[in-house]
Amino acid sequence: MKKYFLIMILVLTLACDKNNTINNANPYLINNSFSIDINLALPSYNKLNYPGDPLLIMIPGVGIQGVIVMKTGGTNDYVAWEASCPIQYPTSCSKLNIKGINAQCGCDNSEFSLYTGDGRKQYPLKRYNVENLNGILRVYN
Repeated sequence: MKKYFLIMILVLTLACDKNNTINNANPYLINNSFSIDINLALPSYNKLNYPGDPLLIMIPGVGIQGVIVMKTGGTNDYVAWEASCPIQYPTSCSKLNIKGINAQCGCDNSEFSLYTGDGRKQYPLKRYNVENLNGILRVYN
């Protein structure tokens, strides 16, 4: 009986979700705190109502060099990424450029998927949290 109890405790301990440390593993990008609410009814954010149409948001204090937000599917399916190239320290040329559903590094033209963040490089895009609160997107870290 004790054996099963110990096994159960071990399974529960290993199954618990830990904080996502992916953002902290990238030595090039700092892990800053911010929160922004985006009203999807405003004309400047209208494109976020349609899947596959990313928007670069550049507001001081939001992200490092801005945030790229994109709807990926249904009502609550959104992603938000740091607008800095994840394989370089932030500089004037390391800001990402939107190329359709990809983001391209300005310094070396590396491309990353805005759906998955993957670019087949050492580090993926830095992901931020997104919540849809009845037409208000909250993007935060």
